[in-house]
Amino acid sequence: MTKYLYPERSQWADIVKRPTFDNSQLRDLVSDLLTQIREGGDLVLKALEEKFDHAQLDNLQVSEAEFEEARKNIDPALAEAIDHAESNIAKFHMSQHHTSQKVETTPGVFCWQKAVPIDKVGLYVPGGTAPLFSTVLMLAIPARIAGCPEIVLCTPPSKDGTVNRAILYAAWKAGVTKVFKVGGVQAIGAMAYGSESVPKVYKIFGPGNQYVQMAKQLVSLKDVAIDMPAGPSEVAVVADGESNPAYVASDFLSQAEHGADSQAMLFTTDDAFAQRFELEMESQLAKLKRQELTRKSISHSKIVVLRNDEDLMDIVNEYAPEHLIINTKNYLQLAERVRNAGSVFLGPYSCESAGDYASGTNHTLPTNGYAKAYNGVNLDSYMRKITFQELSQEGLQTLGPVIMTMAENEQLDAHRNAVAVRLKK
Repeated sequence: MTKYLYPERSQWADIVKRPTFDNSQLRDLVSDLLTQIREGGDLVLKALEEKFDHAQLDNLQVSEAEFEEARKNIDPALAEAIDHAESNIAKFHMSQHHTSQKVETTPGVFCWQKAVPIDKVGLYVPGGTAPLFSTVLMLAIPARIAGCPEIVLCTPPSKDGTVNRAILYAAWKAGVTKVFKVGGVQAIGAMAYGSESVPKVYKIFGPGNQYVQMAKQLVSLKDVAIDMPAGPSEVAVVADGESNPAYVASDFLSQAEHGADSQAMLFTTDDAFAQRFELEMESQLAKLKRQELTRKSISHSKIVVLRNDEDLMDIVNEYAPEHLIINTKNYLQLAERVRNAGSVFLGPYSCESAGDYASGTNHTLPTNGYAKAYNGVNLDSYMRKITFQELSQEGLQTLGPVIMTMAENEQLDAHRNAVAVRLKK
């Protein structure tokens, strides 16, 4: 882990760079797989599942019997926790409904918007190193609340061809309509192109490894929309001399354990605290089950000590983290200066884990600096806004000359004539 003491602003661009990995061969590999999936349908999907997930499948779709088994045999304590999280996430996303108003922009000219849910959405939930049933809730609940008629979920099966019970329980609880045993690139291709079993969707949501993210980027060029560009998960923690190093270290490590390509950053104005933090982090790290993987992430994580709060928040905004934790005495004041972040956690008790699981906010967030231009998944992610306008005779008489003048000066005679023929009558 690299430490920077009072770096000049000219150094900041290099400090906030994410770790880069050679993916020069990745694009061609993923593109070839997508072509196979588009042309081969279910037969290719099953073959790729056997190759990559080592599962021999007769049917790709999860049956109602499998859902019933998951509901009956899931650990009751876990089911209760999922139920609680579902309630909080639903409550927060329900609050995002907005009612559009009809506006009279000129006498006799009325404009308004109508929010319409996307008819078919596809959700990808990784299996990989852990069953991310929390991601099922984060992606499916706002889709259900938005009113999407078809909510398709793809997730990799285990070697015996089953899907984790918690994922199936969460899918049932959140309102998913169909679940398919398809992972990785093949899941993205299946939802983008459709197959004999998997429906083609109009927008794909969800995290994944570099292969999944490359597949999402490629299919988004002409076949389907996606939620956002994404990279490895990340956190920035802001701390001061009064922060509890145990709290800060736990947040740092909870992010780092996501994967070897994850990144955690500590920004502080107190070098003495940074030293206490390093000791505490090493102590906690030694007790983690995923220690080897976490150490790889820590190797490209950083500590940055700044001179004052102005520099502190300026470099945070330059970094534009997916998760931002402000654990300082004056956290409310610093929060007012946040411009670029996916989701912000304020104060000593607001650990990132709360947002990852159950506080109510969504954990599907922009990474790799995209928080400068994108927001995380929310209710609007599953909606389209259609605009309407209605002009009365009075409205056209009032606005018509304006339209004709503008059209004439753009040399678009047909546009001008569409108004003129009406005004003649």
